[in-house]
Amino acid sequence: MNSSPQISIFEKGAWYVVVQGALIGLILFGPQGSHLVSSGLLATILQSCGIAIGLLACLIMAIAVINLGKNLTPLPYPKDGAVLIQAGLYRYVRHPIYFGVLLAALAWLLIFPGVYVLAYSICLFLLFDLKARREEAWLMGRFPAYRDYQGRVKKLIPGIY
Repeated sequence: MNSSPQISIFEKGAWYVVVQGALIGLILFGPQGSHLVSSGLLATILQSCGIAIGLLACLIMAIAVINLGKNLTPLPYPKDGAVLIQAGLYRYVRHPIYFGVLLAALAWLLIFPGVYVLAYSICLFLLFDLKARREEAWLMGRFPAYRDYQGRVKKLIPGIY
């Protein structure tokens, strides 16, 4: 398929991006809810782990963006002229940017362990699962080798899911 028909950005999945942005905004700036961990040594340990995981998440997202190169788009609909990337972090997880964002949400939850932050993070995971499912339907239509790739590489969490 050399060029896509003229379809709107919402037909290309922009609503996923809007909801994703809202959930990330809630995770970062929304009400946190009741604390899941009281202050003390455990809270300090979790915050330290959160900072380390957050740095790792940033690194993963940056490398995944570099690996994706000119194929990068915020929309789940692949760009015209896109190629199937299976190298770099894409050898370990089909959606490493989503994985990085989920790690960042986990990091934020460890730093600010509120019940609402947990709920927003779970919603973000569910949204990414839906978004990836839709994106993969388009990718399978564009790239015959995608089905084999799905069989070899996990979707959102390397080696797990």
